[in-house]
Amino acid sequence: MTGIRGRLRDLSWQAVHWAWEQGQRSGAVTAGTPAGRRFAAFGSGSIAAFPTGTFFGERWITVGSDTLIGAYVSLTAGMVPGQDLGPAPVLAIGDRCVIGRGSHIIAHQSLIIGDDVFTGPYVYITDQNHGYADPDMPIGRQLPHNAAVRIGSGSWLGAGAIVLPGASIGRNVVIAAGSVVRGTVPDRCVVAGVPARVVRQYTPGDGWLPVAGPWPADGSRGPSSGRAAEHVQGVAQPADPPG
Repeated sequence: MTGIRGRLRDLSWQAVHWAWEQGQRSGAVTAGTPAGRRFAAFGSGSIAAFPTGTFFGERWITVGSDTLIGAYVSLTAGMVPGQDLGPAPVLAIGDRCVIGRGSHIIAHQSLIIGDDVFTGPYVYITDQNHGYADPDMPIGRQLPHNAAVRIGSGSWLGAGAIVLPGASIGRNVVIAAGSVVRGTVPDRCVVAGVPARVVRQYTPGDGWLPVAGPWPADGSRGPSSGRAAEHVQGVAQPADPPG
């Protein structure tokens, strides 16, 4: 009897995993599926793994070719489904990108991700923040602020990184895990911290050099310490605009 129960458990396990694998294959979003055709563009060779997170506003989202979007990733345009955002897409993901499992990419005005951008899991990228100008009104009831976001081609965002409105990240940039990025990040550098600061930058002839710090909040140069400080300026993290 024990042997029969064991075999039944094995068969049940196999059936559950077979059904799950079939569901993953059937539920994936590609250019040829009804879900893929709802996007403004969904490139050939691209796939959004099943189960997906929240998708809405697909009419204002473009995905390039050969891009992999992991399971439980949310891609949204606008505040709510059905909102009219105008004639042009507001969220664009380039070619050959990898968006890590559980990430959220939330666009309202303009959010552009270049080609060959890879992210770790649970990354959050948005071009809108809640306002907090009125100290007596609940934050969630105040008007939000939008500011365009751009992430340059060839960049890597580590697990749990957050990219906030107004961020302009250069090409081939490494964003360390858990970093919070606003402001301008130059090409070919490594940023880390909350708020994120440049900690290494590539300089032709010198290679990857550490950057002296800490950097002041206004983005001006910090204390000089060696050759690296001659080449790099810290990344400013401006305060939220009033109102």
